[in-house]
Amino acid sequence: MRLLGEGVPFVSGIDTPKIGSHAKCIKERKLALIAKRRLKELLAERGLKVVFSGAVDKTPTHRPLINIYRTDGEEIGKKLLKEGFARTWRPKQRNDWCS
Repeated sequence: MRLLGEGVPFVSGIDTPKIGSHAKCIKERKLALIAKRRLKELLAERGLKVVFSGAVDKTPTHRPLINIYRTDGEEIGKKLLKEGFARTWRPKQRNDWCS
């Protein structure tokens, strides 16, 4: 699954720092671990609602694009954006997590 963040498939969504060998620098790896920990905390909440957008991403595995909502209606991707653990994603735009 790939978290959309209330975006429209292939138009907008959320981008998080890459982990491991996919990261471009040490700073990105560290940010990825922090963001992963925060996402894990949010996903541990009870009563989450997962909504499939009806689309899949363009990776070889064709992950389903989803939104996850908390019990208060707040979307998890939007929460990550507000807290600085994610940035807006757009096609052909790579966020620089290293500067």
